[in-house]
Amino acid sequence: MRAVLVKDWCGPDALTVETIPAPALPDGCVRIAVHAAGCNFADGLIIAGKYQEKPAFPFSPGFEVAGEILEVAADVIGWSVGDRVFAALDHGGYADEAIARAVDVHAIPTGMAYATAASFPIAYGTSHFSLIDRARLQPGEVLLVHGAAGGVGLTAVECGKAAGAIVIATAGGADKLAVAMAHGADHGIDYKTEDIRSRVKELTGGRGADVVYDPVGGDVFDASLRCTAPDGRLLTIGFAGGTVPQIPANHLLVKNLTVMGVYWGAYRTLAPQRIAASFAQLKEWYEAGKLSPRVSHTFTLEQAGEAILALKARKVTGKAVILTR
Repeated sequence: MRAVLVKDWCGPDALTVETIPAPALPDGCVRIAVHAAGCNFADGLIIAGKYQEKPAFPFSPGFEVAGEILEVAADVIGWSVGDRVFAALDHGGYADEAIARAVDVHAIPTGMAYATAASFPIAYGTSHFSLIDRARLQPGEVLLVHGAAGGVGLTAVECGKAAGAIVIATAGGADKLAVAMAHGADHGIDYKTEDIRSRVKELTGGRGADVVYDPVGGDVFDASLRCTAPDGRLLTIGFAGGTVPQIPANHLLVKNLTVMGVYWGAYRTLAPQRIAASFAQLKEWYEAGKLSPRVSHTFTLEQAGEAILALKARKVTGKAVILTR
């Protein structure tokens, strides 16, 4: 099979495609013929050795795939050869075939294309789980979404609207805000030309946002602390802005704020039943027309490095996907 291989920590330009033997199928797993693999900001981190998990060399990046089941381990029930599925992985998605734990495999909703399905698990999984399971977002609450045109940000906009929230989206530039507004945001803030704190206060009558969804970090997180409503919840999703914020505890004390870190991948092991419940509602929302996954860029397997570079340069709105077939 073909696979993008990482033999030492490297940048996107150093990625190569090689033909290697297909891996053995462990107990509790299925083998998937990969039609498409989703690209994520973390792919650039894992190949550089900067991700929280460091696989043994050689390995393939890629945290999510969509395709058909080729083989099912003898101890796995509920899945059959030929089933159309998407799956979350520890790594290994940038390849013709991928091994996934059966618990991480989900049926593709009716009518969903492989490219769309490959963009679905991590972005929608992270946003729904963060907002609904962790932050307990309620109808009528104000949700502030940073990086709202990006891979996870855009899904947070849609999930927030589906949950009945009033959504304020922030993004860099009118073109990116237009994408967020087209996917359901009620208000937009261009952080390049507008002050986040003053605009949020203006839009909420001085009260602030009940829930903040932050995959950016840095100065954006600092601004969020100053425009969150009393009893507000701040969700720390990642640090795409490059700077990990330091949180002044007095802000949390005075406004009774809660800051929640959300590493969605950990719940695949810690609470798979909660992940399954999250995906069940996501599928209902998709089939009801409440979610409109956006894939703005597609690449071939040989262009995997270009895909990661496009993400780092913030050229992608929604998701980038690698098509393998």
